[in-house]
Amino acid sequence: MKTLNQNEILDEFRACDALLEGHFILSSGRHSAKYLQCARVLMDPARGARLAEALVAQMPEDIRNAIEIVVSPAMGGVIVGHEMGRALGKEAIFLERPEGTFELRRGFRLEPGQKVLMMEDVVTTGLSSREAIKAIGDAGGEVVAAGALVDRSNGAANFDVPFFPLIALEVPSYADDEVPAELAAIPTTKPGSRAA
Repeated sequence: MKTLNQNEILDEFRACDALLEGHFILSSGRHSAKYLQCARVLMDPARGARLAEALVAQMPEDIRNAIEIVVSPAMGGVIVGHEMGRALGKEAIFLERPEGTFELRRGFRLEPGQKVLMMEDVVTTGLSSREAIKAIGDAGGEVVAAGALVDRSNGAANFDVPFFPLIALEVPSYADDEVPAELAAIPTTKPGSRAA
């Protein structure tokens, strides 16, 4: 599997207009002037496969070998979770929030103690990831690692398991009462998959 450097990874996002600028309200509820639309970068299966293979190539061999299944939170993590499953040669399933809390549905289940890679598209605050990790544990799985295409937490994401982002971007985000005037002057767009 081929590794990709940061510029090659960003080129994959730029090539499909997935690196956006404006005033975005993130899934976390925070505001940002930049947004990486992972759904656009993953709409090309070949590109999705390249990115997943590059992430797998970054993981230590002992982690890769420990993973028995990939679990991702819907909606954003479904495609990248599937691609990670393909790259690892493992099954991939996903969690849903039918009533606000992640759970396995559609007949998906985990065996007691089954070793899981929890895979996200983008991590900002880590809230969805922590909720997914809890749901995996509640379902009997053991998360041995977390992964993401993009870590935009500025180093704040902490999951109590090894975390492997393909790329880490230092992009400021702001609470409602911290939004700079120049950003507040731009109309907002809410591109994420979860209500704030």
